[in-house]
Amino acid sequence: MSEKVRIAPLADLPDGRGVRVDAFGHRIAVFRVGGEVFALADRCSHAEASLADGELFDGAVECPRHGSEFDLRTGEPGSFPATKPVEVYAVAVEDGDVFVTLEPLEVAS
Repeated sequence: MSEKVRIAPLADLPDGRGVRVDAFGHRIAVFRVGGEVFALADRCSHAEASLADGELFDGAVECPRHGSEFDLRTGEPGSFPATKPVEVYAVAVEDGDVFVTLEPLEVAS
């Protein structure tokens, strides 16, 4: 069952840079671009590098390890070597706070 999880105040997210957030067993790369906020799985589908550390270019984030780009809206790769998309999460901004809708994951103990 999905849950809407508060991840940060909007004012705490830097414009044009990624932030890594861990919530409900998910590792999430959150990006604020002007007035929009995007959330993707924080692991490149090619080499598992952190996308939160990547640079933003024209609506995409570039993986810092091998340069694959992922669309912020769809998670689809736009360049090699990645060929698989990364998960995208629904984002809502309410009363100055950013929320992401997540399915809780089982975490091994």
